[in-house]
Amino acid sequence: MTSSTAINLRDYIRDIPDFPKPGIVFKDITPLLADGDAFAASISGLACQMPANVDALVGIESRGFIFGAALAQQTGLGLIPVRKPGKLPADVHGVEYELEYGVDRLEIHRDAVSSGHKVVIVDDLLATGGTMRATVDLIHQLGADVAGCLFVVELAFLNGRKLLQDVPIYSLISYE
Repeated sequence: MTSSTAINLRDYIRDIPDFPKPGIVFKDITPLLADGDAFAASISGLACQMPANVDALVGIESRGFIFGAALAQQTGLGLIPVRKPGKLPADVHGVEYELEYGVDRLEIHRDAVSSGHKVVIVDDLLATGGTMRATVDLIHQLGADVAGCLFVVELAFLNGRKLLQDVPIYSLISYE
């Protein structure tokens, strides 16, 4: 395996113009996932940003599961899924949040975290911050603390950090 310092992760993110709609340039992480060394370097990079004394990782559906599961395995922590409605089998707590065109909802098992738990939330990309804000709120509503939010890619020009000023944010790649 190649050293993580020798890999430029940007080389494994490709631009897909006009996806999912005209005018959007989609940052595609699938080349990074497909390359074992680049994927390992991204997980190592995220692990280096982990705050101390964390009880669990929270992964946001769906790409947050990919990075969250690998990071959980590397750090020895468990992974708690935050999912779209109707995907979790036990009692859930949910939160609705605003999208650019409408409303969406995220859910977590009611017994996944509780007061005193300290978690880190993982996702692949920070854009406008709405999904992460909803997830932070969901965790807080269950009484747990968010020690940080980890991202592989941040689209800084979309100002997602503005919605997340109350939590530490770490990203491996930032596009200004």
